[in-house]
Amino acid sequence: MQSKQQKKEVVSEVTEKIKGSKALVFVDFKGVAVKNITAVRKELSKSGSGWQVLKKTLLNIALKEAGIGIDVKKFNGQIGVAFSHDEIAAAKVLAQFVKTNKDAPFVIEGGALGDKELSANEVNALAKLPNQDELRAKLVGTLQAPISGFVRVLSGNLRSLVRVLQAIEKQKA
Repeated sequence: MQSKQQKKEVVSEVTEKIKGSKALVFVDFKGVAVKNITAVRKELSKSGSGWQVLKKTLLNIALKEAGIGIDVKKFNGQIGVAFSHDEIAAAKVLAQFVKTNKDAPFVIEGGALGDKELSANEVNALAKLPNQDELRAKLVGTLQAPISGFVRVLSGNLRSLVRVLQAIEKQKA
């Protein structure tokens, strides 16, 4: 049993994590094996995200102190929260885990993006979005396409000119 001081320290630590995060994902992990939770933690840490399990009452206090109006007591089961400094990293990792481990009773209950509450469906939709690197690559490709097309058109004209000159040369020879 934690003392009141220990609980205050945990709440302030979680409040700081919440304030430093762009997105939160709440997950019911009741009945999930420890090895699966460990695997989720590792995947989350690879993506720069974190995972915390604490009582719903303490999590509610931390959310309230961070300025997020979500009541986690409405969620079913034991709730774990994933913190993400990227808007979609935690949602992607958790959605992928749910998808690949159908036998594990791991359920996304909801989330938060900034101070906006998200439903489970919205978190799953968020997980389907491309990450920043993918978006940057698409932007570069989009910007590069007209330029490379222009270069191909110009080189096509030069090739045609060379062929015409070669045909004239053969004809005169």
